[in-house]
Amino acid sequence: MTIFKRYVSLSLMLLGLSGCGAIEYLFVEETYEAPPEPLVEFTAEFEPKTLWRENTGDGSENIYADLSPWLSGDQIYTVDAQGDVRSMSVQNGRRTWRTELEVRVATGVGGGEGKIAVGSQQGDVIALNQTDGDILWKQRLSSEVLAPPQISGQYVVVRTADGRVSGMSAVDGTVLWNYQRNVPLLSLRGVSAPAIVGETVLAGYDNGKLVALSLVDGKVIWEKSVAVPRGRTELERLVDIDANLWVTDELVYVAAYQGNLAAYFIDTGDLIWQRDISTKTGFDVAIGEAVYLTGDESYLWAIQDGTGDSLWRQTRLLRRQITAPTIVGDYIVVGDLEGYVHWVARSDGRFVARQEVGDVPIRSQILVRDNVLYVIDTEGRLTAIQGP
Repeated sequence: MTIFKRYVSLSLMLLGLSGCGAIEYLFVEETYEAPPEPLVEFTAEFEPKTLWRENTGDGSENIYADLSPWLSGDQIYTVDAQGDVRSMSVQNGRRTWRTELEVRVATGVGGGEGKIAVGSQQGDVIALNQTDGDILWKQRLSSEVLAPPQISGQYVVVRTADGRVSGMSAVDGTVLWNYQRNVPLLSLRGVSAPAIVGETVLAGYDNGKLVALSLVDGKVIWEKSVAVPRGRTELERLVDIDANLWVTDELVYVAAYQGNLAAYFIDTGDLIWQRDISTKTGFDVAIGEAVYLTGDESYLWAIQDGTGDSLWRQTRLLRRQITAPTIVGDYIVVGDLEGYVHWVARSDGRFVARQEVGDVPIRSQILVRDNVLYVIDTEGRLTAIQGP
């Protein structure tokens, strides 16, 4: 019998070496006798149309890298594993500019306020002019940047692998403040990106805590436990918040591995509702209707917003390592480990369309604007797809 393998990365943090932080990664191999769920047959209700496809540089062989693009105006911005940053037209994929940073990268592009920002595996944060790709400044932080930097007003906020959130000047990269929590000895590889709402920074941690900080000085506003470690072994006690937060002006939605999906008021940190469910991949939200979430075994869930009740569960993507879901009109889309994009009805979870965009995994959450999907795979191919 063929043995199919799934790799889970656990990071062992070794701090305080010669006054600086060092990180080593312990990879644990798990085996399954069952392969990914075969593709289910169904009657397609429409046929998605490929608008264009372009190469964005070198993909990443690191199975935990998430080189997600960033959309702004009529451009989409990408970075490859070697730090090659590109600006491309959303209309036809034509390149507007290209800047080679020559740094190793494991996460995607962030941006705002006329700038884009890239973080490196060496801890560099590099800001570029959004219009022409000129490098504006470069700053070295304490450890690897594992989530896209976030920009708001005069601030850049960055989360690094050692549990630190840093507030930086968007003008010149000066570090204005740092907030750090102890990182568990054992944690999943990866972190969620911080989110900025007004003058509040929200950050999820590997110990299951959600923290609200002041954007101005990094002081703690409130802190909540999204998950509490349980179990006898270190593996059973993992409660990382690796899925990206989802925010409005008033609310923040958060989900933890082996923990809860929950919604809080941003101003006070008061809990609105929660549901015991685990994800390290991510989710999308239709306010007042449903939260669509990818579970640990690639089950796709619809959870009622406000109560946490289950609306439906799609189980026929089992072990296909699907991405976080993205809402597209009346549908949900996810990519999988074989390069397929699956369209699922929001109403009941049925399959309505499928498109093969390549033969390598899709790991980044699919972006959507004006009913057009932007899908990047692990070889760096970016595909624009027109929805129904």
